[in-house]
Amino acid sequence: MALESMQDLFINELKDIYNAENQLLKALPRMAKAADAPPLRAAFEKHLRETEGQVQRLEQIFERLNEKPTGKRCVGMEGLVAEGKEIIDEKGQEAVLDAALIAAAQRVEHYEIAAYGCVITYAGLLGDRNAENLLKQTLAEEEAADKALTALGQSGINQAAVAAGQNKQD
Repeated sequence: MALESMQDLFINELKDIYNAENQLLKALPRMAKAADAPPLRAAFEKHLRETEGQVQRLEQIFERLNEKPTGKRCVGMEGLVAEGKEIIDEKGQEAVLDAALIAAAQRVEHYEIAAYGCVITYAGLLGDRNAENLLKQTLAEEEAADKALTALGQSGINQAAVAAGQNKQD
């Protein structure tokens, strides 16, 4: 797709995000299964449900634009998902692996927050208030997921990872 206009860029970025979200639909169940701490597992499962809704919102936008959501591979998310898979495949202390899963998930959230921020701006510039509002809902969910992951890490998972490492050294 040639990027000749802001509309072209908007659609191109939406396709990229759509692919990214669909990659996450496959990755989140694996992350939930790999999580040892029940609250972390629950956070991944909750975000999986939110991601399903985010994909539906994107499909609504594509339908209104008379565009197909396919045709673009999100290489950035592909790399982030691959990093998460590396953690899942690692051996080690469960608490340390949970802390690593939080870090991987937060990198994903920050990537999504940046992507949604851009397309919200583009929708606003193009006067597409419907898309702008739908995308803002998703951005709020991504920001909340990031904050929840931070809270999980700070509420004991990271401290348990430190303790696990100290116990191993003793």
